[in-house]
Amino acid sequence: MNASRIAPIALYQEVAERLRERIFSHELPPGTWVDEQALAEQYGISRTPLREALKVLASEGLVTLKPRRGCYVTEISERDLDEVFSVMAMLEGECARLSATRASADDLARLRAIHADLEKAATASDIERFFEANQAFHLALQEIADNRWLLHVIEDLRKVIKLSRHHSLFSEGRLEQSLAEHRDILQALLDRDGAGAETLMRNHIRSGRAALARIAEAKTQAA
Repeated sequence: MNASRIAPIALYQEVAERLRERIFSHELPPGTWVDEQALAEQYGISRTPLREALKVLASEGLVTLKPRRGCYVTEISERDLDEVFSVMAMLEGECARLSATRASADDLARLRAIHADLEKAATASDIERFFEANQAFHLALQEIADNRWLLHVIEDLRKVIKLSRHHSLFSEGRLEQSLAEHRDILQALLDRDGAGAETLMRNHIRSGRAALARIAEAKTQAA
């Protein structure tokens, strides 16, 4: 009995993950109509688990279900980004504040090691590697903060940010600016300066949003 109940759940979760990956890679770009019949045939499944998967993605803000019109990949506006980054700044600032007081010696060593990867990536102008190390640094802070609700909300908001067609690190000078901001955040953490770490992290997130805005503006002017 248990096995028959678990299988359908595993199926729609797998479908949700596959669609999530296609959305994040922009294989399914923002605004795209989701052809349920075609996807069901492609995956060799019925439309029931597919629809359950779409409900999961809708709860994460990745797709929008429109009555009598179907399902569409969510289009994120500049206002959406302003609002999401504003909330992210508060949440990640809180993570930094908590981490400054809760980090163990091993935690700080881990953060130093991740930051060393950031430095190497910046020196090599390797944006992809820098991005991965940056993500690792932020995730480490969230884990050190040890507040599962903070982590849960941040994860959901980051999914929404991934809908953006641009990446802040491609803004001219942003990689170097981000690295300098990380240096200051790390120092505040090493100094056990919770208030300072919080302020620096909030400013760091806001700087990322500003970089995205510059890219969007440049694209608009070029068009």
